[in-house]
Amino acid sequence: MTDQAVSPCPWHLPVWDALTAGSRHAHAFLFAGLPGVGKRLFAEAFAAHLLCLQPQSGRACGQCRSCHLRQAGSHPDRLVVEPEEQGKAIRIDAIRQLGDFMGQTAQQGGRKVIILHPAEAMNLNAANALLKSLEEPTSDTYLLLVSDQPSRLLPTIRSRCRVQPLVTPGHAEAMAWLQHSLPDLDAEQHGALLLMAGGAPLRAIALHEMDAASLRQQVVEGVKALLKNQQSASQLAERWPNLPLELLADWFCDWTLDLLRLKTGAMEVPVNTDMDKVLPYMARHLQLPALLNWQSWLLQHRGMLLGKANLNRVLFIETLLIQWKQLLERR
Repeated sequence: MTDQAVSPCPWHLPVWDALTAGSRHAHAFLFAGLPGVGKRLFAEAFAAHLLCLQPQSGRACGQCRSCHLRQAGSHPDRLVVEPEEQGKAIRIDAIRQLGDFMGQTAQQGGRKVIILHPAEAMNLNAANALLKSLEEPTSDTYLLLVSDQPSRLLPTIRSRCRVQPLVTPGHAEAMAWLQHSLPDLDAEQHGALLLMAGGAPLRAIALHEMDAASLRQQVVEGVKALLKNQQSASQLAERWPNLPLELLADWFCDWTLDLLRLKTGAMEVPVNTDMDKVLPYMARHLQLPALLNWQSWLLQHRGMLLGKANLNRVLFIETLLIQWKQLLERR
């Protein structure tokens, strides 16, 4: 019986089958793709496969001594390297621990596996320290890097890994998976979550768990009130103390893309149906140069948020809302 808890997502099975078909593997892999497509799950399943003493049909058996240790979270030859706090950097001390781990003999007499996630969270000192370990690989030791943003890694690190892209599933497959995973929601709710998640099903699950649909409704209502002069930018910033800034930036990026498509005639109806009245109105009344300047500012600050920049929360929201409203005033 295979260990179903660490099976890769269905849409990654072709990659999985190709990867596990042989007995020889690269000593370092970089699993790359959008957030929420199942990269960490893939890495965990591959680590389980590498550590298993008697894998069956390319999967960890779930029954051997090594699998039992892994399932208990006490496998001595498995190491996970990640930030001490979510959103923080991976520092050089963690990479030094990784290097010490690589230099040890496997306690179970087989392979050693390291999962490093998210790889782009390493600061420069940590990245340089990892590079040394990559340049001096030890036998039967496998390093699995997981990254949402592989372009942020040092080129020398990427070049020493086998880069394995992990794709986003098609819409129909993602919807079917969400229907199975969230059976209490209807198709419209599944579709809304998937749209917010950029098509990434595991991201959609995470958004559901944080009640992102309710948060987004608050933002949509707030933006409409802002444009009608019923609420000010500063008032809205104070009313959204728990709203993740990354989500806010993502939603405005989605709405901006709809505005560009509407303004250039690429489409007649916005993809984001909860803004189906606001976006066409704005597209008719704003100027394209102002929209492009706004998009540039938004993408720059979204990149800063993804890079874990410590932005002033209230100031960022106020500035974002003021610039959004000014799109209708720059004629």
